[in-house]
Amino acid sequence: MKKNGDSLSILGFGAMRLAQKDQKIDEARATRQIRDAVDQGVNYVDTAWPYHAGESELFLGRALSGGYREKVRLATKLPSWLIKAQGDMDRYLDAQLKKLNTSRIDYYLLHGLNRVLWDSLNSFHALEFLDKAKKDGRIVNAGFSFHGVSGDFQGIVDAYDWEFCQIQYNYLDMETQAGKKGLEYAASKGLGVIVMEPLRGGNLGRPSPPPAVQKVWDTAQPKRSPVEWALRWVWNHPEVTSVLSGMNEESHIAENIAIAQNAYPNSLTESELQLIEKVAQTYRKIMKVGCTGCGYCLPCPADVLIPTCFDTYNSMHMFNTTAEAPFMYVMRMGGSLTGKPGYASQCVECGECLERCPQQIDIPAQLEKVASELEGPHLAQIEQMVRQILYKPIDS
Repeated sequence: MKKNGDSLSILGFGAMRLAQKDQKIDEARATRQIRDAVDQGVNYVDTAWPYHAGESELFLGRALSGGYREKVRLATKLPSWLIKAQGDMDRYLDAQLKKLNTSRIDYYLLHGLNRVLWDSLNSFHALEFLDKAKKDGRIVNAGFSFHGVSGDFQGIVDAYDWEFCQIQYNYLDMETQAGKKGLEYAASKGLGVIVMEPLRGGNLGRPSPPPAVQKVWDTAQPKRSPVEWALRWVWNHPEVTSVLSGMNEESHIAENIAIAQNAYPNSLTESELQLIEKVAQTYRKIMKVGCTGCGYCLPCPADVLIPTCFDTYNSMHMFNTTAEAPFMYVMRMGGSLTGKPGYASQCVECGECLERCPQQIDIPAQLEKVASELEGPHLAQIEQMVRQILYKPIDS
């Protein structure tokens, strides 16, 4: 980490997808997994207020007892969408310190920033809050995680003397959200860059990818698993500080640590990089909508989150995630994080997006397909579930 001299493990432990039993965190098993990973050198542990319906921070407060808290840099996040008054930021941070059983948060992030949340937090003087919390020792390093469109990223980087940021980055997301330009810009400003979703929710690491993708992997020399190719591609970027993995199987932890042993920056050959690009191109051919996520279609007069709708829809078809896709769709488009919904069904076919789309996509026609497949009869029920997860009361 350029700004503070910390040496972070290139593999971080993400606590969003912990081992479960009976639909709850399997505390004994997850504790063993985290401690085993720390014993093998993992020293960055990441969580957030809503993970596991608010239980992740409480769990880590117990799992990192017995001397393990001192062995790691602990990261958690301010739930940006829950901040409705200036004093809320202190209230949530103090509650998180209590839940995590610690006197300080080593790496504290403003969670999931997009334009709406960034403007909202600024109205409550969030940057002054960060200064105050750093001065009184409750947090050590300030950063943000980003889920907006690429055009908003640079402005957030320039707005504050951040120590680090967290972005989604993998070989399919070079142009979406912060993208490669964002990665390089943040690093050029001295920020440490933590990468989330290197496997796109595990999908890029599936042992049985789509047949067309597997056909490309079969030509690879040397032979590597999809997980190894995907992780090594991210670590190949010298701008990347650490990569978060939501490890919940002992075999996953062992595999990821083994891969990390040799995943140095610029260690992939040109032919290997070309192979991964061919895999990415094959995945893009499977996509239902050729959207690059550039965001030129926004803002939509009807508030449709067009690129996000297409990203969820494409992922469902690329990775056959039909069962979980409606939940992710509501999580991203339901308005819980942005203050207003952005569903595909809100499209009024005004045509403004058609004039701005560089890919010349028939956006209204494609949005109709998205709504048909992802806004089924259980939409209201899923919305209720999402609210229960994201709006966990502060006294929980």
